[in-house]
Amino acid sequence: MLKGLLAAASLLSLAIAAPALAEPQKAKNVIVFLADAGGVPSVNAASLLGYGQPLKLHVQQWPNLGLSDTTPVDQFVSDSANGMSAIMTGVKTHNGVISQGPEGVRGKTDGAPTKTLLEYAEERGLRTGVVTSQPITDATPAATYAHSNDRKKWGEIFQQAFKPRFGDGVDVLFGTGRTAIDKQLTAAGTGFDQLAKANNRPIYAKLEDAPATNTRPIVVTEDDQIDTRAATLRALDLLKGSPKGYLLVVEWDAHTDDPREGLQHIVDFDKLIAEIEARVDLKDTLLLFTADHSFGLQVDGGKRGEPLLEGYDAWKASGKDEDVIRLKNVMVNRTHTGEEVVALATGAGAERVRGYFPNTHLFGVVMDAWGWKKDGK
Repeated sequence: MLKGLLAAASLLSLAIAAPALAEPQKAKNVIVFLADAGGVPSVNAASLLGYGQPLKLHVQQWPNLGLSDTTPVDQFVSDSANGMSAIMTGVKTHNGVISQGPEGVRGKTDGAPTKTLLEYAEERGLRTGVVTSQPITDATPAATYAHSNDRKKWGEIFQQAFKPRFGDGVDVLFGTGRTAIDKQLTAAGTGFDQLAKANNRPIYAKLEDAPATNTRPIVVTEDDQIDTRAATLRALDLLKGSPKGYLLVVEWDAHTDDPREGLQHIVDFDKLIAEIEARVDLKDTLLLFTADHSFGLQVDGGKRGEPLLEGYDAWKASGKDEDVIRLKNVMVNRTHTGEEVVALATGAGAERVRGYFPNTHLFGVVMDAWGWKKDGK
């Protein structure tokens, strides 16, 4: 009896002395890093390529980890349109459809526009930015600021940057694709010069052409001609002074159609992420890394101290353009694949990134980090 009373008293004492669980931190700022086609196999291989060892990427040291299902509403394998739309809006849709509901039919019928994280941020007075190594109207960046039943409608998509549904629209927009976008704009009876004049927003052809005095710059460069690191750091500098906070979305292509190029992009992206992390305060900033879909790469050989991509130079010199690339240690089936992708997070609100979940959960992670409720618009 006495022993039981003493044990109960001891437990009570411990309960009283134990500190209360800390409330989850709320985010003022959110940065989403999207490795396009950067599935788990590619992230692993990037560490092996960059450092000769597994688990050496900076993002692989982040404390919060989950696996995100990328499937669209009707298939098992996603493209970037559905994949990024689901993250940005919390609603899965069809491949090829940009931030519209699943009732839409690609290229034929619009679905209801689904409100994006960028639109929520704009509505509440945050500053917003989108940076991509790809065309600024490509599916991944487009899903942040536009709504379309067909990802190929670049002229229509780009014009939506100047016709926001909420706030004054995306503040910083950096990407490539100038020639192709201009061709579609011309077919629609407009162009970069006309849009710039009508909206009093110059559209620069080079990052260095945008003056420091312009706090809402738009840069659309020629294809593949952008320094993604420089553009991202420039965007962060422009956004971080916002009194209400900011949302920054950064995409870097990680398709491994060319395995060295794709994996090196992940290595470089990871270094940029480490640089960005050193410039922000994780007490009020959420950093989230994920992919819109996976890709058919597998490491099936090799050992420490030897090149991961042995045989790459010979393959490259051959000029072959086959669907399957067979190197000594790596095989690439040049197509999207259906397995889950990694989601990694650190900072304010990162604790909800854990376990298996649909990619729509990441929309909720960001909204919860901000302390906002979805309003259904």
